Amino acid sequence: MATAAKKAASTSATDTAKPKAATKPKAPAKVTAKAAAKAAASIICDADLLKMPEVDYMNEAQLAYFKAKLVMMRDEILDNARETGEHLKENEVFADPNDRATVEEENMLEQRVRDRERKLLKKITTALARIEDGSYGYCLETGDPIGVPRLLARPTAELSIEAQEKHERLEKLYAD
Repeated sequence: MATAAKKAASTSATDTAKPKAATKPKAPAKVTAKAAAKAAASIICDADLLKMPEVDYMNEAQLAYFKAKLVMMRDEILDNARETGEHLKENEVFADPNDRATVEEENMLEQRVRDRERKLLKKITTALARIEDGSYGYCLETGDPIGVPRLLARPTAELSIEAQEKHERLEKLYAD
């Protein structure tokens, strides 16, 4: 009986001394696009981008910043579209025709805004693709750098200021 107790004690002692079998490491928590975008955007700010020398144009930090900014814009537009869809599904019955007309006018205005955002969403998608292929930040016409200040003001810009002005002059000339 004493040997059985000794054996049990030695077994439990060796069990605690032995390292446990390696457990599968936990997968990192899924990071949402918004959280990743905010984290990347917090690394660098607009002022830091403007202070960078021109030789560092479109370096990793700048590309990460603009990618984060574009992803945040895209997510915001998609959230707005989802909310608008839910809002438009609501069927309210109005006793007063003026109330109904007001709501319909508000819905039309909201749909116009979403249409503009839909067009912006296409530009954001194109800009994100350009970041991936390495052409982001350079004019599609001339190949010259667009410039950080212009990209900060309009992250979806595809043309340099000069090329954009030329396009606008031509549009004005042929629009008349």
